[in-house]
This record gives sequence, C-alpha cells and structure tokens, in this order.
Amino acid sequence: MPHDRLAKILAADVRERAKAGPLKGSENVIAGTIPPSGDSGPRVLLEDEGDKPFIRMNSNGYLGLSFNAQVVGASEAAVALFGTGPGAVRFISGTWVAHVALEERLGEFHDREAAMIFSSAYATVMGILQPLIDEHTSVISDELNHNSIINAVRLAKSAERRIYGHLDMAALEQGLQETAKTSRRAVIVTDGIFSMRGDHAPLDEIVALAEKYDGDFAENVLVVVDDSHGVGAFGDTGRGTEEYCNVKADLLIGTLGKAFGVNGGYVAGAQAFIDYLRETSPFYIYSNPITPGEAAAAAQAINIVDSPSGHTLLAHLRAMTAKFEQGLVDLGFETISGDHPVVPLMVRDTDRTAALVAHLLDHGVLATGLNFPVVPKGDEEIRFQISADHTEADIDDVLDILSLFEN
Repeated sequence: MPHDRLAKILAADVRERAKAGPLKGSENVIAGTIPPSGDSGPRVLLEDEGDKPFIRMNSNGYLGLSFNAQVVGASEAAVALFGTGPGAVRFISGTWVAHVALEERLGEFHDREAAMIFSSAYATVMGILQPLIDEHTSVISDELNHNSIINAVRLAKSAERRIYGHLDMAALEQGLQETAKTSRRAVIVTDGIFSMRGDHAPLDEIVALAEKYDGDFAENVLVVVDDSHGVGAFGDTGRGTEEYCNVKADLLIGTLGKAFGVNGGYVAGAQAFIDYLRETSPFYIYSNPITPGEAAAAAQAINIVDSPSGHTLLAHLRAMTAKFEQGLVDLGFETISGDHPVVPLMVRDTDRTAALVAHLLDHGVLATGLNFPVVPKGDEEIRFQISADHTEADIDDVLDILSLFEN
C-alpha cells in the first residue's frame, strides 16, 4: 500500500526534532568482549571498529554480574531444563517454578510480604500505577521522575495530578494539603535514584509527610518508589534508597536488568497489593514473563548481592565512584556530588557535550551525552556510570583522557 504522504510527515517530524536538539542517531553495536587482564577491567569491541578496545562507562550493570560464572551457570541450567522461553502468559501456562522462586526471593530480599515480576521495569511502572489510580485519586509526582512514571501518570484516570519541584518537600506537602480536599486517595510517586543525575529522593521525609497527612484521605496516602537504579547499587547491602534513608515505601519497584545483570522488572509490597495487581495489571496479565533462565539467573544474582562477596563488590563500587568523582573535581569539571555510581559531568552546553562524547569515543571510552529534551536546557551533561568491574587503573585512564579535553 502507498505510504508516501505519511512518510513525508514522519520525515519532517524527525527534521524538527533535529532542530530542537541532537537526535539519538546511530547506535554503537557491541560485537564482542575482552575479559579483564592485568590491572584493567573488561573491555568491549564495537562493530566496524576492528580490535580497538572500549571501556564501558555507560552501563547499568553496576556490579558486573552479567558475566559472573554463577549467574551464567544458573541461566544455562534453567534453559537446559525449561527451554529458552516461557511459552505463554502467566495465567495460562507461562508460570514456571523459577518465576515463583524468584518472586519469593525478591520478597525476602526487600522484607516484603510478596513480589511479582514483569517483563521490564518500564512495564512494571506502567502496569501498577494505572490500576492503583482511579477517578478519586490524586497523584503527586517529582518533576524529574523517569519517563515511565510520566507516561503512566498521564494515562491513568486520576482526579488530579500535581508535579512538585525536584526534591521540593514543601511543594509536596502543599500538594497533599490541597488534594486532601478533593480526593479520597493520594499516590506519591518518585524515583529512588534519579537516573540522569545520580541524586536520590529523601524517602524518609516523603514517608513522614505521607504519614502526617494519611488521615486526611479516606483511602490513605500511598508512597510508590521506582528504585531501579538504586537496588543492587546503593546502600551498604544493596537494598537501595530505602536502605540509605532507613525507611520503606508502600510499593517498591525495581529492575533485574541493571545491578542484577539480567532482565525484567518487579514490584514488592504487601500481599493485598500484589494479589490485586495480579488480577488487574494488563502488563502482567497479557504479556509473557521473563524467561525461566532469566528468572533463575536473577535469583542467583540476588543471592550474590546478599552475601559477603556481594558486600565486597558494593564497597569496591563505592570506592571507585568516590575516586572518579574526586578526579572530576580535581580536573576542574562540575559534577553533582553523591554516593550513587551515576556520576554526571555537567557540561551545560549541547555542542560541547557532543564534542566531549566524541573525544571520549576516539580514545576508547563509551559514555552517554544527555541533551534537551532528555534533560532540561542548561543541564546538558555526560552521564558516567561506575561499575564494580572497573579497576583503579580504569578510573585513572578515563580521567587521563578527560584531562586531554580542553575544559
């Protein structure tokens, strides 16, 4: 069928996006890996770049577990036993013992009554907020929340939506005071770690405000936190922003695809919530789960994190993060200080951000430049992500390369 008129419209849209800011453009395709050697951590090979090694400073795999022998072995054993795919959605015949075991392990890890897994963290956010938000619910959301939260809130049929300034607890409190007059239920939703900046939500303050105003709402104030970048990478034992702030949200959303090194998302909470969501969440009911092999690998990754060796990885991750952050400061770069392994280099200029990304790529470093509209204008940055498989020599090498760029 002809599609020439629509194709012109779509092409024009892409051109307009290019005028507004840099397009995402072509993707670097990883074609192979090089194991750690000497005092250097692992490297990757890129398609069309021959045998030139690259260090990944833009991976969500904060603990380097995707190549861990125990994690890989758990995946291979489950694939041999259960096959490569689940074969159906959960309520038909797509629930395997590996899924049930993983959900039990997640509930235990987060000290919750229950947990349920989704195909991704994005699907988790989209899949749980809509059923929990009705025409009597007000939603109060941090302005820098992840795209998944923004879209879920937009699609939900809420009584009212309030966006508060980033980490502005006075604005959050005002939102609770005002929506108590119009709504039966309130849902406060926030990222745990804000992935563009590496800063964290003050969950202790948020939960305290929820408790303060809970009695003003007939159906409670519910705190939902998406800690996909926090769990496994933040806190002394890797339990994320909740551990760091010494408090629990009502519902915790996490991912298996970052620090745990596998794939998929999940939510953990009280049994009543999980039972309800299994019956009402379309992203759970109508989508295949992760594979049994992924579930088995994720459970093994959690076991590693929740062990002395995992705590050693976390300690090394914190040390490398601090070393890199201090190195940026010593070189005269601006950063946002924090304990999370997302370390932003604030460039605050689109063209300069692109130039710095190109400089790093030329010297064998993969890093992500973030420009408008991904971040607000004036907040253009290079987002570096430290991993436990980075060595001191790796950090020194990247800092040396940055020192060659005219700052």
